[in-house]
Amino acid sequence: MKLEYILLGVLLEHPSTGYELKKFLDTHGRFLRSNTQMSQVYRSLGSMEKQGWVTHSVDPRPGAQDAKTYRVTDEGATVFLDWLTGPYHPPTRFQDPELTVRLSFSGFMSAEQLLRILDVEIETRQAEIARFRNRDRREAWAPTIAFDTELAEAVGDRLHLMGASAVDAHVAALTELRKDLLDGRLSSRSLTSLPAELSTSDSR
Repeated sequence: MKLEYILLGVLLEHPSTGYELKKFLDTHGRFLRSNTQMSQVYRSLGSMEKQGWVTHSVDPRPGAQDAKTYRVTDEGATVFLDWLTGPYHPPTRFQDPELTVRLSFSGFMSAEQLLRILDVEIETRQAEIARFRNRDRREAWAPTIAFDTELAEAVGDRLHLMGASAVDAHVAALTELRKDLLDGRLSSRSLTSLPAELSTSDSR
């Protein structure tokens, strides 16, 4: 998950200074990316400006350091939208943040685009559940130092149950979101023009 995509999305929502972007990542965006440093934000902004994705204006601040306010260029908007609405390839771990990042910027998508992402994620996780939920989880323990096999197996079983519960909740929440989108319980300009194939699979 590239930091640049997050920064472009936030800047498209509202032009910001580097400090304001860092503040966003520490508060509202804290689940989108972990432990982003100020230096990473400014380094990414510099790279994005060199590529023509963003530009900045200087806001004089008497008695303080002048602030640079960054805005997204037409090229940067194209780069962002190409990523946001392009093919979604679910990561191995459903907890990885790319889906959350895309959903966080759903205001830049149509209902059809959002539904396609939800469908890919739901179908992928359902296939993983079917394939891995009841797999043989026995370990061929061969420790070379002191090792509590009973404790390791007990904790492993608990982790398996916790993971199963988490992915089930993840799929259920996305399925409910999908249904609410189709039923018109979420605001969207595109709900009246959904293609038929997207509205015929509520039994996921």
